[in-house]
Amino acid sequence: MDTTTLGTSPTPTPTATTDLRRLYLLRFAFAAVWAAALFATAGELSPASATLLVIYPLFDVACAVVDLRSARAADGPVQQLYVNIALSTLTGIGLAVAATSGIPAVLRVWGVWAITAGLVQLLVGVSRRRMGGQWAMIASGGISTLAGASFFGQAGQADPALGALAGYAFLGGVFFLVSALRLGRTRPTA
Repeated sequence: MDTTTLGTSPTPTPTATTDLRRLYLLRFAFAAVWAAALFATAGELSPASATLLVIYPLFDVACAVVDLRSARAADGPVQQLYVNIALSTLTGIGLAVAATSGIPAVLRVWGVWAITAGLVQLLVGVSRRRMGGQWAMIASGGISTLAGASFFGQAGQADPALGALAGYAFLGGVFFLVSALRLGRTRPTA
């Protein structure tokens, strides 16, 4: 559920659409594998689950960097992507620190990230809606914001767990898949 990727021009070319579709498919595959791995280790906050938690936002940073390169060339949402890179980098650091304090701290850090990154994703999706397939990214951003608030609630429960984060990531991956399949089907209007 994080930011999306733009092709190389404001009006998508076949190459830009193909590149964007590939990145979306990669993000779906990563989210599915990551979610399965976290779900398998979510029973406790172990070195394996802590490592997975830190890897997820760092993967988002890498995707945003790829996105930033093409957005610069296409006069795309560069500022939002810089914000996303900063948020995801800080989240990776925050999760590494929070993992030493326990699951409630992890859920709170993840919750802040889900809220803020969701808002950024929503803005990026809206700015790219002419590319087609962005309604899934817009919905994903809105859902991420709501999910972030729920992670705060879970952090205050008697027995908080990490399993919800796996579901969150998988759902975000599904939105990337839907967007990849829909990309380019909506043509910009003059």
